[in-house]
Amino acid sequence: MLNGTDGRTSGPEKIGGQSQCRRHRREPTRQSFGQMYGLHQLEDPLELKSGAALVMDQETNEVLVTKNSQAVLPIASITKLMTALLVIEAQQPLTEMLTITEEDIDTEKGSRSRLQVGAQLSRGDMLHLALMASENRAANALGRHYPGGFYAFVAAMNAKARSLGMLDTRYVEPTGLSSLNQSSAHDLALLVKAAYDVPLIRTLSTSPEGLVAVGPRQMQFHTTNRLVLNPEWDIGLQKTGYIVEAGQCLVMQAKLAGRKLIMVLLDSAGKYSRLGDAERIRRWLVQSTLNGATTAASSRFDLR
Repeated sequence: MLNGTDGRTSGPEKIGGQSQCRRHRREPTRQSFGQMYGLHQLEDPLELKSGAALVMDQETNEVLVTKNSQAVLPIASITKLMTALLVIEAQQPLTEMLTITEEDIDTEKGSRSRLQVGAQLSRGDMLHLALMASENRAANALGRHYPGGFYAFVAAMNAKARSLGMLDTRYVEPTGLSSLNQSSAHDLALLVKAAYDVPLIRTLSTSPEGLVAVGPRQMQFHTTNRLVLNPEWDIGLQKTGYIVEAGQCLVMQAKLAGRKLIMVLLDSAGKYSRLGDAERIRRWLVQSTLNGATTAASSRFDLR
């Protein structure tokens, strides 16, 4: 504060013997991996807030936008796409009832869940909540009930990644809460392409809301991706993700400017920045198509 006698700045005022500034000191903001790696320092014409991005034509594999697409980063709940793919490929009964147990409680991040210990849901409902509402306990329960159990499921996740050519990808659990679940925008485009071939994943991931019976109660859950509700978007598959280490993440299959595209946005800074980046890319694609310049312009956005 200003000292009234000579205008000099004195030390912090003390209250109860404790420095005010020390008392109100805030913990430093934690950075995502992309921020620590300096990925956000790269300037790009679209002014994307995502540290890594990839947009490719689903049918021709033509890359339209690429920014740090080989960077290996935590992927948060994008993990749940692989979880869903394995559960469906295992052909376990979707009507079988599964129980949430203490093993499904998040001890990694301390996140909350509306699914209490002891809650029973069908495997199909667990799958729906994991994909649409990014429900962590549901995803973990799906992994636990895989043939051979949790560790067999994680091994299967990594084996499936290798079979898809996702050579920079590693999984340690089925929810994405661990920052050790890591991949690249390039690898996740391969996962989206494979997941899109499964009709149930397309349906459940793009569901705007769902009413689920949890014991005697009916509970309403909603999508984590508001673009699903936007009539300007034709989304065939989607998944969002967020933990501090990963930033805001989003993967989608969408039809834009008459083309089926796969979009991957990782390590986006800001609560709504992944949606803003998706809109920036959509507007650029639409305008480029109107100008007949999408293919010619794509090379300008190779931002690796």
